[in-house]
Amino acid sequence: MKRVRSFVVAAGAVVAIALMGVSQLSAQNAARGPMDLSGEWAPLFHEDQPERIPGPDIGDYLGLPINEAARMHADSWDASILTLPEHQCKPHPADYSPRGPANLRIWRDIDHDSQNLVAIHTHISWQQPERTIWMDGRPHPPEYAAHTWQGFSTGKFDGDMLTVTTTHLKMGWIRRNGIPRSDKATLTEHFVRHGDYLTLISVVNDPVYLTEPFVRTTNWVADPHQTIAPYPCQAVVEIDRPQGIVPNHLPGSNQFLREFAAKFNLPFEPTRGGAETMYPEYVMKMQTMAPVAKAGK
Repeated sequence: MKRVRSFVVAAGAVVAIALMGVSQLSAQNAARGPMDLSGEWAPLFHEDQPERIPGPDIGDYLGLPINEAARMHADSWDASILTLPEHQCKPHPADYSPRGPANLRIWRDIDHDSQNLVAIHTHISWQQPERTIWMDGRPHPPEYAAHTWQGFSTGKFDGDMLTVTTTHLKMGWIRRNGIPRSDKATLTEHFVRHGDYLTLISVVNDPVYLTEPFVRTTNWVADPHQTIAPYPCQAVVEIDRPQGIVPNHLPGSNQFLREFAAKFNLPFEPTRGGAETMYPEYVMKMQTMAPVAKAGK
């Protein structure tokens, strides 16, 4: 009987220890936080590479939900404006910086005492823009607060997806051929990590220059050996111009706007953009239009 009793006591102890382990594991699982996005991320260019690296053609507004004001701004834009000293060292704004040469570093700011996540920080290689995404529930500042290249960002996790809302952006651009984005715009981003891959879905809402939200995606792959070099920038006089001259095209004077359509044998109208050009059904309408004739034909 004593042996039986001892066996029962021992078995009960084993069960109790096992249950305690299960309880601790459950507590650990219940306390699990969202996905950690920290690390070194190398950009992938398998989509939109011509737009993101060499840059888009002049007059290519295809697929952009722009209005007439944005179109006029782009038609008047001259790429030579980037040679002016005041334009040489400006960083890409928060909504565009992931699109360029965007080797990315992400790290977290954890409060020492509470171990709560306070903020997520990003650093991007081109012009070294650094951004803080506040995760502690603080509100956005009033409208009259300063607008900056990176704006003011707050974030929250929906499961493992980080959603970021950014306001207070300086005026920037949607495409590097003169298509503008106003300082009234709001940027909403969704960061999703799948193992060694990071995807960003960004949505720009701009009441000044867009008629519909503008959505695009960008991707990175983890690169633990990545190092990001400093990016010192010093403005110089690249072209000697009379003081006060700003490169531009007066309305109706830009002779380069049809070159993109002619290059790809497209009608001119679709290249002017607009929300209609975002949708597949627009292809049917394009088939009724004549392409732009190439020079000499």
